[in-house]
Amino acid sequence: MTQITSMTGPVSSLRAQLRAQAEAALGADNHQTPFTDRLGDAIREVAVAQNSAANLTKSFELGIENDLSKVMVSQQVSSLGFQMTLNVRNKMLSAYKDIMNMPV
Repeated sequence: MTQITSMTGPVSSLRAQLRAQAEAALGADNHQTPFTDRLGDAIREVAVAQNSAANLTKSFELGIENDLSKVMVSQQVSSLGFQMTLNVRNKMLSAYKDIMNMPV
């Protein structure tokens, strides 16, 4: 039993040192962005990607843009962004439903 108590002292001091270092590292970055701002920025980026893809597609159809690969990559980026946004929305709705069905 004395071995266990003699080992807890160094472990506790090490834990305190690590906690102090972590708080110092996290304390340096005080500008935390709220989740709603990050989500809004992500949705705006997806909208910009969709508009860019639509403009590139229109330019290709009119003969202004000649690089088909650029158009296709732009469309894929737009599609992936939309799918990701849709999946985040579905996860948020699922979490909301789970919370609403919790017994009080």
